[in-house]
Amino acid sequence: MFATSRTARLLLHVANATVILFILLPLVAVFVGSIQSEKALQADTRRLLPLEFTLDNFTVILSKGEQKGRIFEQVTYLPDNIKHFYTAFLNSAIVAVSVTFLTLLFGSLSAYTIAHLRFRWTLFLMQANVVARFVPVIVLMIPLYIVMRSLGQLNTLSGVIIAETGFLLPYAILILAPYFDSIPRELEEAARIDGCTRLRAFVFVILPLSTPALAACGVIMFIISWHELLIPLILNARPDVMTLPVVIASLVGDVHVFFNLMMAICLLALAPTVILVALLQKYIVEGLSAGAVKG
Repeated sequence: MFATSRTARLLLHVANATVILFILLPLVAVFVGSIQSEKALQADTRRLLPLEFTLDNFTVILSKGEQKGRIFEQVTYLPDNIKHFYTAFLNSAIVAVSVTFLTLLFGSLSAYTIAHLRFRWTLFLMQANVVARFVPVIVLMIPLYIVMRSLGQLNTLSGVIIAETGFLLPYAILILAPYFDSIPRELEEAARIDGCTRLRAFVFVILPLSTPALAACGVIMFIISWHELLIPLILNARPDVMTLPVVIASLVGDVHVFFNLMMAICLLALAPTVILVALLQKYIVEGLSAGAVKG
């Protein structure tokens, strides 16, 4: 019996390690490509380890193309959007933080309504959220563009924030509603008896108890918004309002594809999300698992 248990644990660890390696393998390829020159990268596509190591790709990006480095001396031109790296990074941060805040604000209110207020239409609202996720985002891009044009929100960060908040709000409701439902209603009723309004009970009782779920939901919303490409690409055309994914996509040109620069920017773009997940890992795991079992 003991040997069987040890064998099961060993198989579980091997399976976990295999999944982790499978997930990390593309990141390893991106890292290896980012520290090579374009010539070395395309010389032998089957080579696992690079022939040379260089940080010139990062130098070009962080200097906005002013310092080309040794490997770019023979390149006749560099993509213009490299000059807007810092602006795109700031735009992505503004959009991601704003979308995260708005989805948590409206998502928590909607999830609380669904979980604690037994109106007839709350079940329909929850079902509508699920059905809304079945519609491919690309199908809605033309109507979205027309609506945003009529509102004067093209080539603005506010237009991207509004659009992404609308698309991500159902996800936030689906994540938060089960957790709110697991909170004992007796705690809210005790606060109501002590004189709190329903809103004050929600703010001072429900939300503090829902910190893990809010943290988990916030991180997920931030990651999705940070890496969103389609909406900023459709709504914004000016370089000063581009986000990082749009800058990365612009490196694929008609004549040349800057693979090494793309991989270097991808690593730089991954840094904020990796740091955020590392800092809030405890809350993410607790928030995503606690709502699965009703207390």
